[in-house]
Amino acid sequence: MNALLKKMRLAACLMLVCGVAQAADLPTFKLLIKDGRLFPETLEVPANTRFRLEITNAGPGAAEFESLELRKESVLAPGVTRTLVFHPLKPGRYPFFDDFHAKTAQGRILAK
Repeated sequence: MNALLKKMRLAACLMLVCGVAQAADLPTFKLLIKDGRLFPETLEVPANTRFRLEITNAGPGAAEFESLELRKESVLAPGVTRTLVFHPLKPGRYPFFDDFHAKTAQGRILAK
């Protein structure tokens, strides 16, 4: 039993290390939310490829990245940076917005 437990722990450690290595290899795109605006408004990402989106709220108030189509959302306090990982997207256009500034903060992810 002790040998089996050691093998299970080793397997779990290997899976964790491989997962961290894969996450580090993801292409990363940056989005800045400031004063109720998105910079850039259009993010071009490679289609059929997992990617990471690093979102920074430069304030002054709270912001919320939200995409109904992609089923992703994240609330950010001023000065906070968060990362979201996206599964591979088919080529197309995927809208997102800042839910706290929906009139002025409309963006899109363009998967090519």
